[in-house]
Amino acid sequence: MTNDTEKIKQAQKILDAAFKCISTRGYANVSLRDIADEADVVLSQLNYYYKNKEGLFTEIVKTLSAQYLNEIESNLKKGESGKERVACLIEYFQGVLRTKPELFTLIFDLSSMALWSEPLKKLLNDLFNDLTDLIEKYITNDFLDREFFKYESSATLARLMLGALFGTSIQVMLANGKADMIDSLSALKVLFEYDSSNQ
Repeated sequence: MTNDTEKIKQAQKILDAAFKCISTRGYANVSLRDIADEADVVLSQLNYYYKNKEGLFTEIVKTLSAQYLNEIESNLKKGESGKERVACLIEYFQGVLRTKPELFTLIFDLSSMALWSEPLKKLLNDLFNDLTDLIEKYITNDFLDREFFKYESSATLARLMLGALFGTSIQVMLANGKADMIDSLSALKVLFEYDSSNQ
């Protein structure tokens, strides 16, 4: 049991080091040796636990996906209505951009890598599908009775919202986290506050 616990700790140490290296330097600028040095382990241990570079990054995507999904669902549950949950989701994205921008740096970098790797592509596609499902469940289903949305499915609206959040977030990252750009995410609320039936 002690040996298994030690293996888990060592594997996690390597994963944490990889996360740190990639989120601060980018995938293209990080080698397995860099990660081994950061984790203070010999290079062969990375191969032992993760087989190869793709195996290591696959595990990073799995870990990151679980974290994102858990945090986002927890935030969505704070709202009591679709409108409140829109605000909760936007505030989550704004908070991450202000306090943990490396999470977005990592997911954007991994998304770029996924274009050339089928295993990573599947994992990231699953993540975006799961995020869309959460938004549909907690937000867009509440708005389908509105005239403004009557021609769109709740899944389409959820994808639109997710795309707007991630698209604006990457612009924020490219602009070095400018506060006014982070605040611009709040404009998404307008779409869900508008109700043409009241006009």
